[in-house]
Amino acid sequence: MATTYIDLNVDMGESYGRWTLGADAEIMPHITSANVACGFHGGDPHVMRRTVALALEHGVAVGAHPSLPDLIGFGRRVMDVSPAELKDYLCYQTGALREFLRAAGTDLQHMKPHGILYTMIEKEPEQTLSTAVGEAARESGRELILMALASGNYDRTVRKMGVRVASEGFADRAYNADLSLVSRKIAGSLITDPQRAADQAVRMATEGKVRAVDGADVDIAVQTICCHGDTPGAPHIVRAVRAALEKAGCTVKPLREWLPGA
Repeated sequence: MATTYIDLNVDMGESYGRWTLGADAEIMPHITSANVACGFHGGDPHVMRRTVALALEHGVAVGAHPSLPDLIGFGRRVMDVSPAELKDYLCYQTGALREFLRAAGTDLQHMKPHGILYTMIEKEPEQTLSTAVGEAARESGRELILMALASGNYDRTVRKMGVRVASEGFADRAYNADLSLVSRKIAGSLITDPQRAADQAVRMATEGKVRAVDGADVDIAVQTICCHGDTPGAPHIVRAVRAALEKAGCTVKPLREWLPGA
């Protein structure tokens, strides 16, 4: 029987100054990839360095979690940015994190846009912003992995560009039938029950299925599964998801150790 590999990622390092968000120290031992905030929506230089050190302590691969420049709004407010501006924002943020990684003797595994940017590049019909993300990834090096919403427009666009892509599923978010995520403004969009999140993760990884809010089972192919660090009870959810994946026979490893090249 072929081995089922899966990566487990969480957004990390989103504290800033005296403001603390998440339970990074509790969560980090149970994941394989950390999406580290780069200062635009959360994080600061000191948090970035500490988060990189914590990840390396637990053998966790590090990726950049760049955002629109919206520290006050936590990167969840729509902004009018051009493709050229977006490329520069991504270069600036990934470059900052990469320097902390270089200083620690390692390199960047992946990049995953944060918050409303993730939604904007998925929903824009012209795909100019997603193309800009793909171009930014190519400038950063052929080994860099982009995390993209599984079966989405952004995923398809950057794959066509020859970028190395990991299709992402979410354990703690509800899905619409078109595989878009249910808006956070709608009740039930967040899955806070650890067992339910674990069951959803296992089905995605082993069966290639997810149950949408309308009750339909939808096909989905994922290489990485996300749990949000700011979901209520996140440490319990992450532990439950990791344990369930391993119990189901999945090998949970960082993407760089098994994902094919572009």
